Amino acid sequence: MVKGRQIKIYLADGTVTGIRHAEIMGWTGQALAVPRNRVKDLSEWDESQKPGVYFLFGVDAETGNDAVYIGEAEHVSNRIQQHLSGKDFWNEVVCFTNKDENITKAHVKYLESRLVTLTNQAKRFELINGNQPPQAVLPRGDRDSMEEFIGNIRLLIGALGYRFLEPLVNKKITTTVAVEDIANSVDIYNLKAKKYQAKAQQTDEGVVVLAGSEGSETANSSLSKGYTKVRNNLIDKGKLVLVGKKLILQEDVLFASPSQAAAVLLGYPCSGPEYWLDKDGISLKQKESLHL
Repeated sequence: MVKGRQIKIYLADGTVTGIRHAEIMGWTGQALAVPRNRVKDLSEWDESQKPGVYFLFGVDAETGNDAVYIGEAEHVSNRIQQHLSGKDFWNEVVCFTNKDENITKAHVKYLESRLVTLTNQAKRFELINGNQPPQAVLPRGDRDSMEEFIGNIRLLIGALGYRFLEPLVNKKITTTVAVEDIANSVDIYNLKAKKYQAKAQQTDEGVVVLAGSEGSETANSSLSKGYTKVRNNLIDKGKLVLVGKKLILQEDVLFASPSQAAAVLLGYPCSGPEYWLDKDGISLKQKESLHL
């Protein structure tokens, strides 16, 4: 049975856009989310005068995509202050420290390296870091403690609005698994299309179409402007690549709805809930109406 977690968020200014202090009940870690124009106020927070990791969030100037820079420091507040002149893409920072004194420089270097790896794997945000930082060597017990710390960072930073560490699909289904090898999974839906094979997984965020899925080379003029823009974006970014006479998805992609996923692939408007079928041929629409 999955157990719930309780999160407490303190709004220092009484607003959701100001400084926020967040913590998970029963965990010694803590987070501070601070807008760029309030970074100088960090010096007033003892929570930031410790070793820790931090995330600078903004928009990549080249791609226009959400972007993040991940760093570590022995004195988080001082290091973040330096980024005011060193980096200009970001508009908010979220830093993590521990309430006790048990996290050292080696611990935060380990955290930084692992968090960079997880961000690269999730492929949700553009990672501004130039290189993969080396992973500090820790005793087995410390390493396990830091992995638990990372799990809580993922949970808390997601609650603060940043899901960049979350994999698009369930762990049991990954991009390394061939599409044909997961056809019988109860979590997988097949696109109802004679010429194209595509598979997707429904998640809490929408529909993730899996790498290797096929789509139409051309799009009809009847496809909405919004869906056409999404389709062209995927082509421009190299996520939908023409192979022969079909477009092939190069990586898992999250779509806002079943209809958006189906229409973007097929190139014409269609009802997604009717076009995505499970292994028994039952559509999403039927499942929703029957609460299956």
